[in-house]
Amino acid sequence: MQPQHRLREPAAFERARRRGRTWGNALLVLNAVRADPPQTRCGLVVSRRVGKAVVRNRVKRRLREIVRRRLPGLPAGWDLVLNARPAAAAAPYPGLAGAVDELLRRAGLLSADAPPPVSAPAVAPGAAEAQA
Repeated sequence: MQPQHRLREPAAFERARRRGRTWGNALLVLNAVRADPPQTRCGLVVSRRVGKAVVRNRVKRRLREIVRRRLPGLPAGWDLVLNARPAAAAAPYPGLAGAVDELLRRAGLLSADAPPPVSAPAVAPGAAEAQA
């Protein structure tokens, strides 16, 4: 995500949690609140309950990419906080993408005719042989 789309200030996270609406599913919890900046910003919370550092970082990388791909289709002026639940650690990329889409649709931020969840990023040709 580009810096202008990142939610970083602790006060903004707290405002989204206290004043915003909340939606949840088995993998994630979404807090959304109207904001002053003209662009939509998103913050991620992945606590130690999700797993050790390697697992938490993998979940954060996946969520950042999923949100980055959906930002152009979201309305402007929202602060979003995505909180990962422990089940997110074992979820595949398409499962996380589907969970994010479901929450954004329930929040009214993603239209029902939006494209379906994007599958896992493609591996560059030859990368599989290099890993073997």
